[in-house]
Amino acid sequence: MIRKDRINEMKGKDRIIVALDVPTLEKAQKLVEELYKHVGMFKVGLQLLHSEGTPRVVKTIQKAGGKVFVDAKLHDIPNTVAKASEAISSLGVEMFNVHASGGTKMMEAAVENKKDSRVLAVTVLTSLGEREVDSLYGTSVTTKVLHLAMEAILARVDGIICSSKELNVLKRETELVNFLYVTPGIRPEWAERSDQKRVTTPAEAVFNGADYLVIGRPITNPPREIGAPKDAAKRIIQEIEAIENRILRKEV
Repeated sequence: MIRKDRINEMKGKDRIIVALDVPTLEKAQKLVEELYKHVGMFKVGLQLLHSEGTPRVVKTIQKAGGKVFVDAKLHDIPNTVAKASEAISSLGVEMFNVHASGGTKMMEAAVENKKDSRVLAVTVLTSLGEREVDSLYGTSVTTKVLHLAMEAILARVDGIICSSKELNVLKRETELVNFLYVTPGIRPEWAERSDQKRVTTPAEAVFNGADYLVIGRPITNPPREIGAPKDAAKRIIQEIEAIENRILRKEV
């Protein structure tokens, strides 16, 4: 379960990372301008990074008031990842990520060139279910996530990206208790699951011990009855704060 000091460090909106999975920088900028006061950070992924260019995307979001997580998912030989990490971190981003499956030396290369940014290691994508993970790795999701997390801690990364469904197992390991945990696959009960398989609600993720929640379409394109993106963000903040208060009062 999440430690109380982690609850006290970060509350409500600060936990939310909005995934800007949109086709144009113009649309991304509008979302940032609407949401930056209601969320903690914005994740930019491969679509925008490749269509608009990483420096341009990052600078535009920063100028609009947002903090940036570059979801580049670096996965290459250590020398190439080192140079890419140096280029990304020089933009003043809060976080960027690498694939833990690239190996310890590759992750170490990212850490050595991260400057003031934080490096996260991607374990098993939340779009993969048990059958697919068994086909790819010959083991269960939990076993593979734990293995990759242990590799990541050896490389001295700042945290990992995994489903909050795996957090209870990860936090049994002494070495991993104080890791930074960033969890995608977050779907409020009122949102569609879409292509995610290992999903949890915002409250479940915080209860399981997540530090940050990556949330895309439920905020950027919420159901009509929810309202605008900022209305969706406010509703999710209420859900997060409610579970935080219950944890602090020892009601769960």
